[in-house]
Amino acid sequence: MDILSSVLLSGVVLGSLYALMATGLALVWTTLGIFNFAHGIFIALGAYVAWQFGTEEGFGLGATIGIVAAVSLLAALGCLIERTLVRPFLGHRNLVLAVVITTLAALIFLENSALLVWGPRFKQLPPLVDGTLAIGGLDIAAHEVLIVLLSPALLLALWAFLRLTYMGAALRAVSQNQDAALMVGIPVPVLFALAFGISAALAAIAGVLLGSIRFITPAMGNEPLVKALIVAIFGGLGSISGTIGGAYVIGMLEAVCVYFIGLYWTPAALFLCMILVLLVRPQGLFGRVD
Repeated sequence: MDILSSVLLSGVVLGSLYALMATGLALVWTTLGIFNFAHGIFIALGAYVAWQFGTEEGFGLGATIGIVAAVSLLAALGCLIERTLVRPFLGHRNLVLAVVITTLAALIFLENSALLVWGPRFKQLPPLVDGTLAIGGLDIAAHEVLIVLLSPALLLALWAFLRLTYMGAALRAVSQNQDAALMVGIPVPVLFALAFGISAALAAIAGVLLGSIRFITPAMGNEPLVKALIVAIFGGLGSISGTIGGAYVIGMLEAVCVYFIGLYWTPAALFLCMILVLLVRPQGLFGRVD
């Protein structure tokens, strides 16, 4: 029972992290219809910025300032990348291919820039909360409990923003029909930048949480990017709620696979599960049929 509980807990923690990572990708996809392959470096840069501002080895301003700086700077970077590397190609017949190339170029450039700025030495953020909690007979790290609680809270806040605010309604309108949104006066380019900014901010938070349990390197976001792509496709492209549901399913599957078949075979098992789901439901596990 303790082993099963540990596996389930690990799945929930992974699902919470994947939900933060993949929801940003899904938001950009639903709004612009493109994948942002620079999303992985947003995760790494979020961790680096939080380390630089928050730790004693950096500026020593404290964890709160580090998180605020990471979210703010990464949101601004997301808007900048949309403005410089995505917007010039909007309306182009090869939009998807062009954005794949430009965002991959941004990934390489920013990854190497991080290597120049922070060097090759591994870094790590201290846990946002210390200690352990005894829950159901298990000793659970307080930081993991924070991840499990914080991720749904942030995603609920995003849902409230999309459903209850004018800008959120405008984002949903743009995702449904860009031309109609322009006709009724919605500033579509501003909404594109907002989608990228929110996506990058969520990636930064995921990076801060991940940087407390893994070493920070310029390439630390590459594996999470692959997992986020799996989650977004598995859950259902065009459905943010489906992406969130898919994140927790993938998190559970990964935890079970790691325990039963080992770490090295787990990625292959996840891809196999995604392929099997898409053979039965091409729109994804929770996606809607048009």
